[in-house]
Amino acid sequence: MYPSDRKYTKDHEWLLVTGEEAAIGITSYAQEALGDVVYVELPGEDDTLEEGKSFGVIESVKAVSDVYSPVDGEVIAVNEALLDSPELLNEDPYDTGWMVRIRLTKPEQVAKLMTSEQYADFLKEGC
Repeated sequence: MYPSDRKYTKDHEWLLVTGEEAAIGITSYAQEALGDVVYVELPGEDDTLEEGKSFGVIESVKAVSDVYSPVDGEVIAVNEALLDSPELLNEDPYDTGWMVRIRLTKPEQVAKLMTSEQYADFLKEGC
């Protein structure tokens, strides 16, 4: 149900690590809880992200929610498609709905994140 090639946070973000870089997005659980996404605010390239700190905002028909960085990093790419088509977060949160790509500055932080199995158990326990 949750891609096993990623790590997950208790705030319902995912992290896909490729070498010294990683992509960040929200989980299918998060997008379902939010409902139809109508607006996304993202950081700029070269912005610095800090573990546990907000880096963006998602506005849906139900709520406005911050998105938190799972790890420290420097933004190297922003998914510009989300600015014109925020519904991509609902349609494909793990692929075309990625939010930012970062260069990891503290790769050791990745080890603290949950596997897909641990995340599924976390959800079953009621978050």
